[in-house]
Amino acid sequence: MGKISSEIKEKAILNKHTVDFTTGTDFPGNYPLLQDNTWNASEYANNMVMEIVSEEDATLEFDIIGSDAPIANALRRVLLSEVPSVAIEKVLMYNNTSIVQDEILSHRLGLTPLNIDPRKVDWRVDKENLEPQGHNTVVFDLKVRCTKNPKANKDETDRKKLYKDSYIYASHLAWVPLANQKEVFGCDLKPIYGDILLAKMLPGHEIDLRCLCYKGIGRDHAKFSPVATASYRLMPDIKLKEPIYGDEAYKLQSYFASGVIEVEPNKKGRLSARVANARLDTCNRQVLEDEEMREKIEIAKIRNHFLFSVESVSFFKPDELVIEALDVLCGKCDTLIDFLEN
Repeated sequence: MGKISSEIKEKAILNKHTVDFTTGTDFPGNYPLLQDNTWNASEYANNMVMEIVSEEDATLEFDIIGSDAPIANALRRVLLSEVPSVAIEKVLMYNNTSIVQDEILSHRLGLTPLNIDPRKVDWRVDKENLEPQGHNTVVFDLKVRCTKNPKANKDETDRKKLYKDSYIYASHLAWVPLANQKEVFGCDLKPIYGDILLAKMLPGHEIDLRCLCYKGIGRDHAKFSPVATASYRLMPDIKLKEPIYGDEAYKLQSYFASGVIEVEPNKKGRLSARVANARLDTCNRQVLEDEEMREKIEIAKIRNHFLFSVESVSFFKPDELVIEALDVLCGKCDTLIDFLEN
């Protein structure tokens, strides 16, 4: 019972067609199958660890160890739909003679990520009033006209050289500061990625419009979601029940993703398999189709070890985005506590 108890708490064991020990928890750290109802919030919090694995400009990979799926999933959902950002909400179309319809162009504009700090923009109270206000609205103008390039060669076929402003990018959006916005933001506002293609035009085509940007959350519309992806998976765990040598070692290696299993000489100089990096495993269970090999290996997932991946498409860097999401999550907890106490 001791070994089973440990496995129920620590791992979900992968079989050929089934998964063992998948029971959920009534609350963090509680396992109904074990009839274990003891739980201490301070101890649970002290045992939880967050470790950054890798970080780039827009992506972050980190581990949460000692947590439960409901908490990890709550963080993921908050990242997707509760952290505020600023996006184009209204498009005032004055003239559009391009081949892109008004509603399609407006949709493309709305999904263009903007480099605007949402903490410096207030929420809109009167949503019927379209008059731009400096404290809750950011304005961008887009006014371009495609013309022929008089300096282009007669045999030129490249549209970018034949015409001027035939390709309209996000960088064509021009910020129109309102009130004291220059002092509030302290920098010029623009899209995060200036090379996003919005429309293509030919000579005589013209686009003239104004964009009104408001503060919102992804729960209202996906354009306000500050992340491209926010996902997690359980940490894979691979154990060799017995040594595997020679050709069998290479056979075992072929069943897994590159870098998971390595074949190298042991102390006696004999080629043997070892688990090099289990986190690279995709848990496809192909090795379990091999009747001989599945008796020599155990594949599982560690229940309280989550591998998180976050890609930011907002003003915030991915590590700042996670902190903002945790603040939102804490605020929800405070609201619930106040409701229960009062």
